[in-house]
Amino acid sequence: MSESTNSKIENVIHNHEQSGKYFEVDGQKTFALDYGKGEVVLCIHGVPTSSFLYRKVLRSLANKGYRGISIDLPGLGLSSRPENFEYTFSKFAEFLTKAIKALDIQKFHLVVHDIGGPIGFALAARQLENVLSLTILNTWVDVVNFKKPLPMRPFEKKILGEAQLKMMTRDTWPIMFSQLGVSNTDNIPSEEIKAYVDLLKREDNGKAFLKIMRQFPDSPEFRDICLQAVQGTPYPLQAIWGEEDPGLTYERYGKEIQKFADLKEMILLPSKHFLQEEIWEQIATKIDELAKTAY
Repeated sequence: MSESTNSKIENVIHNHEQSGKYFEVDGQKTFALDYGKGEVVLCIHGVPTSSFLYRKVLRSLANKGYRGISIDLPGLGLSSRPENFEYTFSKFAEFLTKAIKALDIQKFHLVVHDIGGPIGFALAARQLENVLSLTILNTWVDVVNFKKPLPMRPFEKKILGEAQLKMMTRDTWPIMFSQLGVSNTDNIPSEEIKAYVDLLKREDNGKAFLKIMRQFPDSPEFRDICLQAVQGTPYPLQAIWGEEDPGLTYERYGKEIQKFADLKEMILLPSKHFLQEEIWEQIATKIDELAKTAY
């Protein structure tokens, strides 16, 4: 890879870092994008991503009069990667509870995606009275019956997972990004696509990511916690689905969300899994429309 390409990727990450801020949660260095002023919209990312995935959505929300925030979970993005952290969904929900307190957030609109779904549901269940609205992007709620999409399964296994991660490079990632992530990469600079790999691996070469991939919850007890966030809630909720997602498909997981949350309709948009990358304005508009019904 040329020096020019390396420089462009490093510049993307530098600009991303400069547009956010660091703060501490339990002594751990934590990174967040925090744009705008107004009611808080807290966006929770999944894997193998970070707050970087929400950068366009947050800017759009700021333009609409909101304070858009996305926090890098421990082990991902620009947050620290402590070896002794318990990389479970429950611990992530606990971490986020402390993080929003550190950011002086009381009430917030919540947006969840990918593993940020179950994590965000567990967060919401802890403080239903503080959630103003819930927007659900491609994720799942029935953790008992969840099956990882085929490309993600190798990461579960030792040795195989390490080998798969090693093969995820700046050269190979754009292929997966195109196949699974977005419908059209023409309007996304290649250095921004490749930056995802650097943000995933960072100083631990992705070890924390592998720990996350090997600790997905599948208990009825955790499912019951998640369901508290989508059933009989005191706040309005909606589901926006990238209808071309080949992994978390609408037919399997979108309809599952619709059933458990008892939604009359789903908002289907033309994208794959990383819909925040190409239809961010539509997502921000729907969040805004739902937020205005919260009172």
